[in-house]
Amino acid sequence: MSILSVSPQLLFSMPSGGEWIWLVLIVVILFGGKKLPELAKGLGKGIREFNDAKDGIRSEIEAGAKEKDKTPTTNTNA
Repeated sequence: MSILSVSPQLLFSMPSGGEWIWLVLIVVILFGGKKLPELAKGLGKGIREFNDAKDGIRSEIEAGAKEKDKTPTTNTNA
């Protein structure tokens, strides 16, 4: 059986219950109990900054679209 004949959904699926337990154990072993709160805090801060940047870009695009709607268009080919 070739790897190319395997469905792509099987290669990139979400971990199931047992796999999550293994992932959590590996993270605890690698980082230790004292580093986990710092890791979670950094992850939360990164997500917050990403969402702020996303909202900033969205508001800039909406403001640009509103400006474009406000400017009157004139036909110079008259």
